[in-house]
Amino acid sequence: MHKGALVLEGGSLRAMFTAGVLDVLMDGHIWFEYANGVSAGSLCGYGYVARQSGRSRQINETFCGDRRFLGLSNLLRSGGVFNFDFLFGDVCDALYPLDRETFSRSPQKFEAVATDCLTGKPAFFEKGDYSPEEFLTACRASSSMPGLSEIVRLRDVPYLDGGCSCPIAFQRAIDLGYEKVVVVLTRPYGYRKKPYNRPVMDRSFDRLYSRYPALCASLHEMPRRYNRMLGELEALEREGRVFILRPDKPVVVGRLERDAQKLEDLYQDGRRVMLEHLDELMLYLDT
Repeated sequence: MHKGALVLEGGSLRAMFTAGVLDVLMDGHIWFEYANGVSAGSLCGYGYVARQSGRSRQINETFCGDRRFLGLSNLLRSGGVFNFDFLFGDVCDALYPLDRETFSRSPQKFEAVATDCLTGKPAFFEKGDYSPEEFLTACRASSSMPGLSEIVRLRDVPYLDGGCSCPIAFQRAIDLGYEKVVVVLTRPYGYRKKPYNRPVMDRSFDRLYSRYPALCASLHEMPRRYNRMLGELEALEREGRVFILRPDKPVVVGRLERDAQKLEDLYQDGRRVMLEHLDELMLYLDT
């Protein structure tokens, strides 16, 4: 067990890159004392702590073209483009069962990051503080994209995607005292979000979430916050304070990608990048 932190960005199906990275770590029995995940990163992180190498790859490639899993029609049927009732029901319970027992028994600390709709701030759900089913609900909340998913309630508090307030929770790891922080990103070096049509998007968010003004304020800030975080991470990387694994070429997988071959290619990119930097990573962790 390495006394370091593993921080997993989201990015919906772009997290197939993360799945490739994590499978190499699992196959090499490389475990971090602490990990956190935002959005799709929380789902990949759950599989990492549960020691289920290959599971994220199998699910996404098997079901990306299945409308039970992904499709705009699910907005009407299940409240989100991704049918979480199917994912956290049939898939997790029967088709590709989650190893809840291994997850619960693991000595690793793991947090799923969501956004509290009442405050607009990140909420950190720690494994062990919640029942197994409640923690899966926290992962569901962490992955519920604004405008494309329903708000998720846990203990009577409404939550949405962690990316609304904290897309890359590296500062959380630093605040917890970890000196070795490994960050897995799903965009290549130098990427920055382009400004969206702010008046249109801001009005859309304000209408959709009129009951939650703090959430709206956080949503308005998303592109600037994300770009600011990337700049901070690049500075920390230059100083040797964090170790970053990221795609080394433009990512052509969309958030709602339905092409299984594109997903497989991105997964293999994650494996390749991790293997290429494995010795460097171990040196970083051991010095």
